[in-house]
Amino acid sequence: MNISFRFRPRLLDHLSSYRQQDLGHDISAGITVGIVALPLAMAFAIASGLPPQAGLITAIVAGFLISALGGSSVQIGGPAGAFIVVVYSIVERYGIANLMIATICAGVLMIAIGLLRWGGLVRLIPVSILIGFTNGIAVLIGLSQIKDFLGLQVQSMPAEFFAKMATIVGALPTANPAAIALSLVALATVVLWPKSYSAHSSLFGRLIARLPGTLVALVLGTLAVSVLELPVATIGTAFGEIPQGLPAFSLPEFDWDTVRYLFAPILTIAFLGAVESLLCARVADSMTRSKHDPNQELMGQGIANIVSPLFGGFCATGTVARTVTNIRAGGRSPIAGIIHALTLLVIMLGAAPLAENVPLATLAGILMFVAWNMGEWKEFSRLQNFSYAYRIILLSTFVLTVVTDVTVAVEVGLFLACMFYITRMSALTRVEPLTAQERSALGVTRGDIEVVRVVGSLFFGAITKLEGLTHGHGSTKAMVMDLSAMIQLDATGLEALSDLQRRLADHGAELRIAGVTGQPLSLMERSGFIERVGKDRFYSSLTEACAKGFAD
Repeated sequence: MNISFRFRPRLLDHLSSYRQQDLGHDISAGITVGIVALPLAMAFAIASGLPPQAGLITAIVAGFLISALGGSSVQIGGPAGAFIVVVYSIVERYGIANLMIATICAGVLMIAIGLLRWGGLVRLIPVSILIGFTNGIAVLIGLSQIKDFLGLQVQSMPAEFFAKMATIVGALPTANPAAIALSLVALATVVLWPKSYSAHSSLFGRLIARLPGTLVALVLGTLAVSVLELPVATIGTAFGEIPQGLPAFSLPEFDWDTVRYLFAPILTIAFLGAVESLLCARVADSMTRSKHDPNQELMGQGIANIVSPLFGGFCATGTVARTVTNIRAGGRSPIAGIIHALTLLVIMLGAAPLAENVPLATLAGILMFVAWNMGEWKEFSRLQNFSYAYRIILLSTFVLTVVTDVTVAVEVGLFLACMFYITRMSALTRVEPLTAQERSALGVTRGDIEVVRVVGSLFFGAITKLEGLTHGHGSTKAMVMDLSAMIQLDATGLEALSDLQRRLADHGAELRIAGVTGQPLSLMERSGFIERVGKDRFYSSLTEACAKGFAD
């Protein structure tokens, strides 16, 4: 197999024809996206069980690298809601240090997938699995925010679903009215704040609409806590002071024994990162009528996930909300994503202390909106329009994502998808004798000559359809198999044909094969099957195979 490695970031393609007016659009869009990303980066980190600065560092470092080295023109990278459940679970079970190691290893895996040019394989995951685990993650994000949304007095939330529900129910009497009010105001602000720039005729209306609702909610909540001195948990009371700048470069302690135990988390991070980034890039393509390079995108994502933990960040991927904001704000090239990262860096350097008064309830309200917006809830009402297999796969993936974890859910979803596919393909494969009319048209009148046709794919899931061909037919003198409608043959199917030929030979009968072409013919030639059966037993058509006389 000849594999050609290629590394060419999309940024290089844009720089060759970059114009001054493009820079103006990219700067404006980058600053806008940076402001949008500010509250989300902190909220995603806190919801993941990490300090808020981890989210800012991830948005800065990974966001910069994803734009500079990725394969999409306008995609914005950073911490994502899809990672919240996974990261929180890893932190609870393995600790922050092992999360960093898992993220770095997942980055290496993504680079390898990109270098091998396997990025397109991610698109082969059934949509039922994607919808199931996306909706499941949305539910888990919402559940993870109930503690701060209601201001519950809980020391720490367990990662396991049923334990988490029991903890929430047990803590309901400690709900904080002030926290609930802040959460509801934040949620209402994000939902009701104008989303369209062009819908307003006045300049003031357009300027207001350009302010992201998440930032407005953040400012309102912070002002309420500062002025009214509300008794609620804030970033400062929960996490202390946010450092003004990036932490020093540091390598986590690494040993192979640790990596062995982190195998499942590494695969989960790599899988989620790859799927989310490529889905996001496809959304961007549909909005800009462009086309991303999936392999280059994965390599850029991989490098970002290797470097981000070295500065105190965590896993990152493409983010749909920020990418769409970038496109609508006029972003034209990866420069906009780089400006977005630099904007966050400037804010962190100059205004980090102001974030200490941000109430966790406000961030919870914002994340409740993110969770609702993330889920594709209409798909549940549309299930009746799809097949039984589709429903089983989607619902199984959804339920297992909620009650177990994403890794188990996707594994079971893929297993079910494979089983249903095998069953379906087996049902479509037919091994049938020719009708009396067809036999007569071919000139086959003898009863001891069998003529059968194979239609479809002869693979491991359909070989039982060959097993009954010679049972009870000791008087058969010859069997002619029409394989012109057989589209695929695997090693198990070939072995079944070999077994059929041996059984016929044991009865002194002849096997003739007609019309085989394409992949089945190639496999028969490479395996030596044609030589074992005899080249003179292969015919270009069924008519030719039946025209030659049969021995008595």
